[in-house]
Amino acid sequence: MRLTLLLLIVILGSAHAADTVRLTNGEWPPYLGEDLPHHGVASRIVAEAFALQNVEVQWEFHPWARSLKMAEQGTRDGSAVWLYNREREQRFHISDPVVESGYYLFHRKNRHFDWSSVEDLRGLRIAATRGYDYGDAFQQAEAAGEIDVVRLTGDEQGLRQLLAGRVDLFPVDKVVGFDLLYQQFSAAERRLLSFHPVPLRSDSLHLLLSREVPGNAELMQRFNQSLARLRDSGKISQYLLEIQQPLSLGH
Repeated sequence: MRLTLLLLIVILGSAHAADTVRLTNGEWPPYLGEDLPHHGVASRIVAEAFALQNVEVQWEFHPWARSLKMAEQGTRDGSAVWLYNREREQRFHISDPVVESGYYLFHRKNRHFDWSSVEDLRGLRIAATRGYDYGDAFQQAEAAGEIDVVRLTGDEQGLRQLLAGRVDLFPVDKVVGFDLLYQQFSAAERRLLSFHPVPLRSDSLHLLLSREVPGNAELMQRFNQSLARLRDSGKISQYLLEIQQPLSLGH
């Protein structure tokens, strides 16, 4: 009897573990955030796609570098959400796109600005957020000293430097930028800013599942199936529409 009960406990415990995925996360409102509704729209999409497979997400919020390292080492199952690159593909199973991200060059409305290539940014003072990748052309020009870039601690600081006239340009994801402007800045300050309609970079963001965790390849297949179902239902478009602030800076 005791052996039967012990086996039952082990079986039930294993079933519960199989129905849970531990994912790291970070702060990037309105896409991701510990205190946001649903932990942000990207977290909501990930969690609901897993829920369609009867898998519950346990979120842990850490600084970005730590979040990625924990997932890479397999101490957590994965992390959300990240850009694709070949190096990450060696360490992670990478999902189909969860959300799309577009970085645009914000500037003060009273400063005429036009561009079509990174060469057009020469001679301008540019702020950028530390640790962010703005695309190969921008990164290479920055590394070579061909463009004048100062790296700051966060997107809010970049926007404040822009408003203060200390820099001429600041690239930021448009949805993130507008969310910051509506949450942390006044209407008068928002009216001072505009952005160029040509994106600096446009990318998709993905769920990463560690290759160090057994079963993650199959779990990613299941996730992608449910992500497609969620997208086809129209819910992803609905959720993304709900977070978008009026895009009216100078336009």
